[in-house]
Amino acid sequence: MMKHIFKQGTDPAAPVLLLLHGTGGTERDLLPLADRLSPASSVLSVRGNVLENGMPRYFRRLAEGVFDLEDLVFRTKELNDFLDSAAEQYGFDRSNLVAIGYSNGANIAGSLLFHYQGTLRGAILHHPMVPIRDVALPDLTDVPCFIGAGSNDPLCTPQETEELNQMLQGAGASVTLHWEQFGHQLTSSEVAAAAAWYTSTFKNE
Repeated sequence: MMKHIFKQGTDPAAPVLLLLHGTGGTERDLLPLADRLSPASSVLSVRGNVLENGMPRYFRRLAEGVFDLEDLVFRTKELNDFLDSAAEQYGFDRSNLVAIGYSNGANIAGSLLFHYQGTLRGAILHHPMVPIRDVALPDLTDVPCFIGAGSNDPLCTPQETEELNQMLQGAGASVTLHWEQFGHQLTSSEVAAAAAWYTSTFKNE
């Protein structure tokens, strides 16, 4: 079981927003983003099950920027299984999930994309890293992704961002890359760009 908030939306056809916080965050952190992107959507906001010095995360790391890959794979499966059971519990369309993740949350969202075909309909990744290398990605055709990155992000280099971009595109995903100049921060201008992308991607179907 994962600690979470589920908020029923007013539009059952709208994508269900899966919110994934950064290190030290909680399931409340990104609720304002959901309101900004798609106020009519149902929201499933999940708290990471791993603690690092008392700070919630979604998977362990061995050092800054060095992931515990065994734990990453295990926790990605745990989250994917939780999404299956949450869809049953709350009665939402499992195939209509769009993830919004920041930092560690973006990394676990990326790992879902890397490991499980069809688990996400789309993803907004704020300051993600490459979750894992040397795995064959599933077919991500028709899975649109937005990556918000910092050209001067000390935790996630532009090279890493470009590598992730190429890996996702190589698997068939359509990727929009948005650059900011504010390090690892999630700025209002980046959120505005993500909201504009979301509207053009999911509202005009």
